[in-house]
Amino acid sequence: MHWLGSESPPTNPALLIPFPPKESGGSVRLKERRRADPEGIKDPTRPLAVTARTVQFPWRPKQTVPFSSMKKFALTLGIVALLVVFLLIGGCSSYNRLNSLKQQTDKSWADVQNVYQRRADLIPNLVKTVEGAANFEKSTLTEVVKARQQVTKIQVDPSKAPDDPELLKQFQQTQDQLSSALSRLLVVAEQYPQLTATAGFRDLQAQLEGTENRISVERGKFNDAVGSYNTAVTSMPARLFAGMFGFQTRPYFTARAGSDVPPEVKFDIGNPPKSPAPVEKP
Repeated sequence: MHWLGSESPPTNPALLIPFPPKESGGSVRLKERRRADPEGIKDPTRPLAVTARTVQFPWRPKQTVPFSSMKKFALTLGIVALLVVFLLIGGCSSYNRLNSLKQQTDKSWADVQNVYQRRADLIPNLVKTVEGAANFEKSTLTEVVKARQQVTKIQVDPSKAPDDPELLKQFQQTQDQLSSALSRLLVVAEQYPQLTATAGFRDLQAQLEGTENRISVERGKFNDAVGSYNTAVTSMPARLFAGMFGFQTRPYFTARAGSDVPPEVKFDIGNPPKSPAPVEKP
């Protein structure tokens, strides 16, 4: 037991207060229970009055944190730190990988655009060469010219692979229509020996055939690049960060409908029109 104010015990037993050992300064509010004796008459029958006062003293009890609470706090802090490290490392790694695959798809798309543009540039020279042949079917040339015009109407970014499946579908349809028109034109041209014998036509024919093969190769490479990219976007743990960084799956080129069937060509060259049947006179 300790008491306040003097080294000797107080005369009033009400000042006896239990204190912990001295450790630091401060103040405490003490309560005293005294008998209410305003006239100084010590009457044991009067009720006790409780008064409060603030006592200054050069110490206060030290508040210590239990060891179990510190352990829980350290464990929580460690878990939060591990989560932050995981997000930083996993996010950076996923972003770098997805960005690399996305750049590869854009590069493959640019290669596809280059070969399509090369084919489009060959068509005007081909049309001029074929127009010089006598009695060549005008309808076949018209189909090629119209198909090329439809191709130029589809606006796509040549440096970035499309994310919209509908846009890629329209682009592919117009390009496939042009391929079909060119195939029919080359088949019809075989019926004109004078045309096929010219060096200019043979060169254009070889370049077109090589370009068509190159288109098929580049489209296959593009589909492979898109496949790797889409697999990474939809796989864990990159899937957790793909939406956050704006990465989304991209559409493929699909097989052209009827690409395994050769184009059907009807030749009416050199055949005179049928004369109407004679009308019988009564």
